Amino acid sequence: MAAAIDLHAYQEPILFLATAGIVVPLFHRLRISPVLGFLAAGALLGPYGLGRLIPDHPWVDWLTFTNPEGTSRLAEFGVVFLLFTIGIELSWQRLRILRRLVFGFGTLQVLLCTIAVGLFAYKVVDTITAAALIGIAFALSSTAIVLPVLAEQKRLNTTSGRATFSALLFQDLAVAPILFTIAALDARLPEATIFSFLLALGQAAFALAVIVGIGRLVLRPFFQMVTATRSPELFMAACLLVVLVTSLIAAVSGLSMALGAFIAGILLSETEYRRAVDTTIQPFKGLLLGVFFVSVGMSLDIFQFLETPLTILAVATFLVAIKSVIIYWLSRPFGLNAAEAAETALLLGPGGEFALVILGSAIAAGLVPEGVGQNLLLVTTLTMVAIPFLARLARRLGRQLERKRPTDPAAAVPPPPEEPGRVIVAGYGRVGQLVGDMLQRHKVPYLAIDMDPARVAEQRKAGKPVYFGDGSYPEFLRACGIEQARALVITLDTPSSIGAVVAAARQERADITIVSRARDDKHAAQLYDLGVDDAVPETIEASLQLSEAVLADIGVPMGLVIASIHERRDEFREILKTKNTRKPDRIEFRARRTIGK
Repeated sequence: MAAAIDLHAYQEPILFLATAGIVVPLFHRLRISPVLGFLAAGALLGPYGLGRLIPDHPWVDWLTFTNPEGTSRLAEFGVVFLLFTIGIELSWQRLRILRRLVFGFGTLQVLLCTIAVGLFAYKVVDTITAAALIGIAFALSSTAIVLPVLAEQKRLNTTSGRATFSALLFQDLAVAPILFTIAALDARLPEATIFSFLLALGQAAFALAVIVGIGRLVLRPFFQMVTATRSPELFMAACLLVVLVTSLIAAVSGLSMALGAFIAGILLSETEYRRAVDTTIQPFKGLLLGVFFVSVGMSLDIFQFLETPLTILAVATFLVAIKSVIIYWLSRPFGLNAAEAAETALLLGPGGEFALVILGSAIAAGLVPEGVGQNLLLVTTLTMVAIPFLARLARRLGRQLERKRPTDPAAAVPPPPEEPGRVIVAGYGRVGQLVGDMLQRHKVPYLAIDMDPARVAEQRKAGKPVYFGDGSYPEFLRACGIEQARALVITLDTPSSIGAVVAAARQERADITIVSRARDDKHAAQLYDLGVDDAVPETIEASLQLSEAVLADIGVPMGLVIASIHERRDEFREILKTKNTRKPDRIEFRARRTIGK
């Protein structure tokens, strides 16, 4: 007889997946950030929403998240995966470029906001320790909400986006020492001393050294071994293993799990697998971030808010305002104009997820009065809920200020290190290498992708910008920067593979220039139907080169030979473009949804 199934064990995963299935399409249709949907769902389905009805209506239990602690533990992995993907996009080189913003602007922002908020908090709590912790907590902003909002607006690579990202990065780095300080000051642990604090700090530093040292030695050979199996399932498992192991090592050492994952991401950003890993991790990051936003919404007690709504709204507005003013004026010496400074200030003004962690730890340690702390947690959550609205306001305000600002070329901030006008070369065999060489000779930046891990490793040793990955993935093409690419050159030798890449590229960008290798004239005609700008059939091109060689060898003037060859090539191109009159939707190329096959 089969054992009875405990449906309650599956209740919350099913409830979350159902919520995601409703929230994401609905809010996408309404053109509203899904972040708000998850926050609202958490507030409605949490213990302070429908959960209040369970004693009178037990059946409501099936529609309620009844385990906030378990959900919050799972939600933490949303921030972990977010920081991991940030690390992949960052790289040590870009971190060095942004060091002035990260360690200059970021440090001053946290310090000044801590002092300003702490001075006002001191009038309420009457202790320097509690005031300082409240100031530090509210000096931090929401990485988990701000960065997805910026990515949705496609503003991460703008000046204000880089400044915002730099400040958030420094805040994430500062969380570990802050939590160390709270642990050292814990009123329940009188034996805690400066020595124990320094010991914990040394333990954390050792853990970071271990992650960086072992990561540099192990990660590239590990992924070379994994990709050699050409198993997409194994590649996905390897990506998850790296994230979980590094984050858990950091957590055991007293650091935040997110910081360990961030370091692992930076280490992988230096390898040829960074873009394939980023593409593989994205679905997990999206789902777990949804869990995180639901958990934040679950902590929002609407009834507590209704008891003193004006006071809580006034405090939340005041905190956002004072932080925004400080950040605005602080941004100007770091090269941001009025529009960019206003956008950055409104994005960083609200509180963040780490404020919830710090305030919760401070309350548990007896450093912040519980009544004050609970109200401040509610204030923090409300400011986080307001971030998508403030982001829209920031964008509109930025546009208005930008129109009023006179053009000043000297005030321009240099672009990020990844060139927006580069060419993507799909396939880096003999043909792709020749294309890359010609692009390099004409000083055109390019990025090449290939599915052969041995070839990728070999070419990277030679200093070529080659990455492992499958160009038939629209997500992977986005990771390669197709939105800003000048052109896509496809040098693959399999017709189905070429068609899959063309279909994926056209799905992402209808206006990008696509030049593709073709096997013969029939294949070239099919590619023109799919939407390539130029298809180069191997058979026709070989015939033209033979004709050019023989005409030149028998004494025909070279100028006439070259002109006639070009004329004949144009004739072939026009014939091929009109040869196949079928509509593009009658030709099907199935995109390969695997990595390594």
